[in-house]
Amino acid sequence: MKLQLLDILIVIAYLVTMVFIGFYMRKRAKQNKESYLMGGKKLPWYMLGLSDASDMFDISGTMWMVALCVVYGMKSMWIPWLWPVFNQVFMMMFLSKWLRRSNANTGAEWLATRFGNAGKGVKGSHNVVVIFALIGCFGFLAYGFIGLGKFIEIFVPWDLVKGYVPFEIAPKYAAHFYGIVFTLFAMFYSILGGLHSIVLGDVIKYIIMTVACMSIAGIAMVNLHQNGNQLLVPEGWHDPFFGWNLNLDWTNILPDANKKIEDDGYSLFGIFFMMMLFKGIFASLAGPAPNYDMQKVLSTRSPKDASKMTGFVSIILLPIRYSMIIGITVLAILYYKQLNLSTPEGTDFEKILPAAINHFLPVGVLGLVLTGLLGAFMGTFSGTLNAAQAYIVNDVYLKYINPNASTKKIIHANYIVGILVVIIGIVLGFFAKDVNSVLQWIVGGLYGGYIAANLFKWYWWRFNANGFFWGMASGIIAALVFLKTYDGLFLYIWPVLFLISIAGCIIGTFTAAPTDEATLKSFYKTVKPWGFWKPVHELVIKDDPAFEPNKRFKLDMFNVVLGIIAQCCLTILPMYVVLWMKLPLLITVIILLIIILILKRTWWDKLED
Repeated sequence: MKLQLLDILIVIAYLVTMVFIGFYMRKRAKQNKESYLMGGKKLPWYMLGLSDASDMFDISGTMWMVALCVVYGMKSMWIPWLWPVFNQVFMMMFLSKWLRRSNANTGAEWLATRFGNAGKGVKGSHNVVVIFALIGCFGFLAYGFIGLGKFIEIFVPWDLVKGYVPFEIAPKYAAHFYGIVFTLFAMFYSILGGLHSIVLGDVIKYIIMTVACMSIAGIAMVNLHQNGNQLLVPEGWHDPFFGWNLNLDWTNILPDANKKIEDDGYSLFGIFFMMMLFKGIFASLAGPAPNYDMQKVLSTRSPKDASKMTGFVSIILLPIRYSMIIGITVLAILYYKQLNLSTPEGTDFEKILPAAINHFLPVGVLGLVLTGLLGAFMGTFSGTLNAAQAYIVNDVYLKYINPNASTKKIIHANYIVGILVVIIGIVLGFFAKDVNSVLQWIVGGLYGGYIAANLFKWYWWRFNANGFFWGMASGIIAALVFLKTYDGLFLYIWPVLFLISIAGCIIGTFTAAPTDEATLKSFYKTVKPWGFWKPVHELVIKDDPAFEPNKRFKLDMFNVVLGIIAQCCLTILPMYVVLWMKLPLLITVIILLIIILILKRTWWDKLED
């Protein structure tokens, strides 16, 4: 263990600060339900954007992305399209403001603006969104829990700790023990202070992470460019572009990397990329899933602020995060033999991040990085916990159990629900195999059942609550069945899940009456979506001839294309800086500046509530 007193003090100071924030924000959070869950919808867009970016900067995801960067090099920038990361661009350009115009508190509550409060399927559509949201939240809690435990185990070997623990723990559960300890800190401050403490904690964490990431990038540059050092990597590693095949051969350098490529299922990279893009476009058009990202959008002051917040996320997240990713990658490849990543099953690439940090960072910087990544876990965990609380309290407790609950009872319900959610997340963490297995199921399997129903709800007037329920239900059930029977990359069975869900949507829609006319007109006038809304548009025009429909489809799509290119530039920019690839760096900067100037005119200047 390389942790020194200064490093340990930095970590302790951070944990104490988080506890203090929970106590400090407790009074403000207890004002009412909206203040606790949504920050009273009064927080500035840049604070919420920074918080949202911090929540996306998680330990488990960063460990996974470092492993990808080591094995796939510059081509690894495309693999997070599995989420897809470019859904933030679609939200930035139009979906965030559409979502915020509802003035709802959760995704389930939002459905009332689209389908109304009565009629066949309305109750079912509400319930299925709550179930989906909770399954997703529990999955992400387990995902973060696994990553944190593996991360801490590198820095604090169990042999040094077990003598101080008053009960017996098998070594294979040491990572779970560490996960529980830090999960309790995250639970404490997020449950006490609600969204107020979560956002303030995320801001502090982001500042720490920025210093840490820049330090790692600087150390990597010094080590790479001194004494004529060179990265021992296969041909094509430095090139972000690709053909049908990946064509990265690690045979004479690191044979286990070839095995990882085979296990990941990414060898036919062209097909893999097309599948990611196909799924990603539909997933992005469907809007955000009901998690912390959606909660932050709904917590903004206005639709215009919602768009600004979402756009801000990519700008402040990607360059900082990828400074750390490429920095750790460079150090890991230069000094790979010192990291001791071997296991009986082969090389554990997910341990590269903590191992490299532990070996190569000086005292003080190590403490900052460790603190920042612990904060990353706590931020993601607390944001996900807040979303789960919102769905259970707002859409279950207040809807079915105690609709007239006082503010005091609502706050107490949030406390109890928060504790139960954490316990369930921890229990699920014990059953998950590894970080990648949970990630693949969430983004490839479960979200396959989400996309179709949530795509239709925005763009097709005839789609109703019954179609939404059966589309979601059929997709989720299919995803759970495939989880038990399929042992490959979930992305490749996503089209099957998507078609099953579409069938559920269409059959469900046409076996029930359309949504009532008043609800459809209200939604169309308030949200102003584009798409297949002609019959509703004609009804609205009949009542209000001055109504101006949304004619921005082509402009929105143009902005989306520019935004995705800009997002790619922000991702690869720090990689070119650390590797000091001058010409590609210059081209990237020029492209980015041109896109910024265009989007200033086509997006920023045209923002509206």
